[in-house]
Amino acid sequence: MPVFADYRGLPPDARGCSVALGNFDGVHAGHLAVIAAARAAGHGRFAAATFEPPPRAYFRPGDPPFRIFRPERRNAALTAAGAAHVYELPFNGEMAAMTDEGFVRQVLVDGLGVSHISVGFDFRFGRGRMGHAERLSSLGRAFGFGVTIVEPVESHGAKASSTAIRQALMAGEPDLAAEMLGSPWTADGIIESGERNGRNLGFPTANLQLGTLIHPKHGVYAVRARIEGEADWRDGVANFGRTPTTGLRDPLLETHIFDFSGDIYGRWLEVQLIAWLRPELKFDSLEAMIAQMHKDAEAARKILKA
Repeated sequence: MPVFADYRGLPPDARGCSVALGNFDGVHAGHLAVIAAARAAGHGRFAAATFEPPPRAYFRPGDPPFRIFRPERRNAALTAAGAAHVYELPFNGEMAAMTDEGFVRQVLVDGLGVSHISVGFDFRFGRGRMGHAERLSSLGRAFGFGVTIVEPVESHGAKASSTAIRQALMAGEPDLAAEMLGSPWTADGIIESGERNGRNLGFPTANLQLGTLIHPKHGVYAVRARIEGEADWRDGVANFGRTPTTGLRDPLLETHIFDFSGDIYGRWLEVQLIAWLRPELKFDSLEAMIAQMHKDAEAARKILKA
């Protein structure tokens, strides 16, 4: 699956597609409806176009981390949904300054050569968010391509949205996020060498910095983890937070994989948050903390077994 990092200079076979256009952070039910519309218009062959970095990251660089997926996971999800190509439209000062008509002319027509575009009902584009979905339809008629506007998709009585997924994760409701995503939310990254406190306490952990990924609610989770090079997911328990008992530091996802031993530092790890068990606590002693860790592990095993 080719991923193109620009809309200019594309090879002929990457132009002329029916294109699903959006941020696609999380690739939830609403996004899948936009993708389905592009697929239908393209008679089964379609591409997906998104923005990299997301406009929010460009305009509000000081915001807390908010990505639901890293770009690689997002692109893999778009490919799994059937996209023949993924266009990562570079969102920079040049694109931010384009008018709505300029965006359509330069990016969609001259660049991608689109035959059809599908977008969500709340899609905005162009300088200062001046363009909206109906304006895109009007411009499509003028430039000779079709436009499908996809209405809201509900999930559990509310509009399926990346915002709702973020809110669920920050509220300690990974099960609700999973229902909207269609699968458990997954944090991923390179396993780092930490302070080795877990190993000394009998609970060795694989540690991940989440970076630009959204930070879920601090606390302890039942999780499943998959180590780079392995096909199967392993059960475990994880803490995301600042470890107030052993010394505050930047938030870290520390995953204890059940019944596993081995040196996996430097390897890629995926961690699915399955259920939130409890908030992060400061204990009066290491003994009290270890006792609670055993309880957490037992609770996680029961949940994951069920």
